[in-house]
Amino acid sequence: MLPWITLDTAEIPGGGETLRLKQRGTEFSIMLGANELMNSRLYGSEEALATLSLDKLTGRPKPKVLIGGLGMGFTLRAALGRLGPEAKVEVAELVPEVVDWARGPMAALHQGALDDPRVTITLGDVGAVISGGKAYDAILLDVDNGPDGLSRTANDALYNARGLGLAKAALTKGGVLAVWSSGRDPGFTRRLTQAGFQTEEKIVRATGKSGAKHMIWLAVKP
Repeated sequence: MLPWITLDTAEIPGGGETLRLKQRGTEFSIMLGANELMNSRLYGSEEALATLSLDKLTGRPKPKVLIGGLGMGFTLRAALGRLGPEAKVEVAELVPEVVDWARGPMAALHQGALDDPRVTITLGDVGAVISGGKAYDAILLDVDNGPDGLSRTANDALYNARGLGLAKAALTKGGVLAVWSSGRDPGFTRRLTQAGFQTEEKIVRATGKSGAKHMIWLAVKP
């Protein structure tokens, strides 16, 4: 078996933790300590984050979508595949090196998505973007391992009552807040409901019909 090779490292702003980009043959992995945050072989739930949420935006000719976390680009690519030519997609990525990796060693995974004219890359905290006064038809969050911050405790602010209120305020009527998680979190489901969202829980597989079960919340603003 081919050995893993560390290609690069990146410090998480404000987190004091370090990401490692690793490669084994054509496979890529982004690690945080002993935890694998993402792997290029396991992308089904990242794609579902986009497809399940954007399927709720039928009839909107010029949707505006915010994606929190670029990762390996699977959510972005799936979103672009669902959206028409008049759509706008903003990707907020906290770690600049992740964007560099997308244009460098992982360019084949991203398939030119960052150069799509519909796409804008914003370097910074997605929470600041959400509270920045813009309106979105969908906000897709694949930040950390879900509502419980793993890589950065400040991410918790996205998922508490105040953070959910800010996300709701940033959405248009009927807009969707979609949140990816590595597992269930009944407390987060309750917070979404208490924030006034019409909430669905979707269990999706990491890859097709196999792999780990991940959770996606689809929260619609009435």
